[in-house]
Amino acid sequence: MTPELDGTLRTAGLDPQAVEDVVRTALAEDGEADVTSEPIFAPRDPSTGDFTAREEGVVAGIPVAAVVFEALEVAYEAKVADGDRVVPGQVLISVEGPTRAVLRAERTALNLLTHLSGIATATRRWTDAMEGTKARVRDTRKTLPGLRTLQKYAVRCGGGVNHRMGLHDSALIKDNHIAAAGSVSKAYEAVRAVYPSLHIQVECDTLDQVAEALAVGARAILLDNMSDAEMSEAVALVGGKAELEASGGLTLDRARDVAVTGVDYLAVGALTHSASVFDIGLDFT
Repeated sequence: MTPELDGTLRTAGLDPQAVEDVVRTALAEDGEADVTSEPIFAPRDPSTGDFTAREEGVVAGIPVAAVVFEALEVAYEAKVADGDRVVPGQVLISVEGPTRAVLRAERTALNLLTHLSGIATATRRWTDAMEGTKARVRDTRKTLPGLRTLQKYAVRCGGGVNHRMGLHDSALIKDNHIAAAGSVSKAYEAVRAVYPSLHIQVECDTLDQVAEALAVGARAILLDNMSDAEMSEAVALVGGKAELEASGGLTLDRARDVAVTGVDYLAVGALTHSASVFDIGLDFT
């Protein structure tokens, strides 16, 4: 990997080695031989091509695709940056190199680009729907194994906010924790006793639980499957003493209604677990 690409990935908040590991694993899945291309093209037969958007949306994964190209010694030139809005027919990346190498890079680069751009595009739709409110859309841990960092990066490209990266960096006391511990207060106090400075969020199903969480010192509360009216009541009850996040049953059509209740975040697992791929194609020129 070139120092320039290494720096670009680090600036994006990505670990270059981790990205390269994902790319190497993906390339290895195709095996050693390309039994279609190798009989047709000599080793140094050249080709040029463009990776082109075929729909309107937001791009994510340009430097990730670049790792694919560098691994296969394909020259590339990025025409857009992650987070850019693009339109059908817009060239995202131009490539040049041995035809065999370009074709070997094609699918892995597209798999990463279309998936990450799909997440970024979905996230931007939520962001646009809530424009003018203080609420922001936030992701969850509902990610594909091995791709969490990249998927959460794509959420940022779409204007969203990352929640915790794993179980290690922030506590989220959920319904099962509360049921097993006996109450919101007992669960919260147990975590706080061991981790006095850790960010702790408490999931609440009722307004009584919200009041209990607030009383015990919680400064981040997840409002689970509440109606818009209940969320408005929770906002009034909390009075700015804790950040509030709506979760459960959220849809894009409902996004603005939820945002105007006054919550700070909308938790949307679908950003990563259900985003449609963004249509991109490689066309030889």
